Amino acid sequence: MSAASSSLRAFLVAGAGIMVYTIMDALMKRLSIDSGAYNAVLWRSLTGAALCAVVFVARGRRWPAWAVLKLHIGRGVAGGASVVLFFWGLARVPMAQGVALTFLAPLIALYLAAFFLGETIRRSAIVGSLVASLGVLVIAAGEVQADASTQAVLGSLACVAASILYAVSLILLRRQAQAADPLEVALFSSLVMGLMLLPAAPWLGAMPAPSQYATLLGAVVLGTASMMALAWAYARAEAQVLAPVEYSAFLWAAVSGWVAFGETVSLYTVVGALLIVAGCIVAVRRRVPAVQSEAGA
Repeated sequence: MSAASSSLRAFLVAGAGIMVYTIMDALMKRLSIDSGAYNAVLWRSLTGAALCAVVFVARGRRWPAWAVLKLHIGRGVAGGASVVLFFWGLARVPMAQGVALTFLAPLIALYLAAFFLGETIRRSAIVGSLVASLGVLVIAAGEVQADASTQAVLGSLACVAASILYAVSLILLRRQAQAADPLEVALFSSLVMGLMLLPAAPWLGAMPAPSQYATLLGAVVLGTASMMALAWAYARAEAQVLAPVEYSAFLWAAVSGWVAFGETVSLYTVVGALLIVAGCIVAVRRRVPAVQSEAGA
């Protein structure tokens, strides 16, 4: 398979992973509103780890080497902190607004990739990111005008903080996905998040209500599927190629927010979404160099 077709395939798989993850976001927003972000992330992580562990053991997989385990721990900690902040914020702002603010993460990830992974940032990726970032600014301006309550401001700040940690997570995912297959990545992502949150359970934890079981299970299945899809994609393409696909989450968030919570989309968000899509197209329009490994095949 040529480098160009391999990268396109990875881009499409990553896009599917983002779509699934955004649907999971809607389920997690409901859980976060009902029982708090901490409990929503804790139970999703522990349940996801348990389900992945069954498959992991059944397939006769071995415990990873220490070098790989350090990657799992590092990404799990960064991802766990990011996820809690994001869902705490998402419970206080419309889904489209919260997701739009996280679009800072791919922009940050482009430059972290150059610094930590030695990737060369192509001009098309930079231009595409700038166009997409303009779309984010348009969306943010519209949402701020629509709702500037204290809770909305705090929620927005939490989403911004989450985006910074998520950028670190994206870079670690690139290295993690080259060293482990998607099942292992999904297992240890959930396991580390759950273990990181578990010590606070005696003070913050609460058992989910029976009425929440179906929503929780749906979030676990969708979250695990998304993690595996993204891990597969990041093993086959550079972070700067896949980072722009994160912007497609806005479109899915707008639809999910409208369907699940009756959230409307303003003209600002429509214009911003068009700019974001244009940025994604610009960012991946050129032929991409061959990826460094086929880990996870």
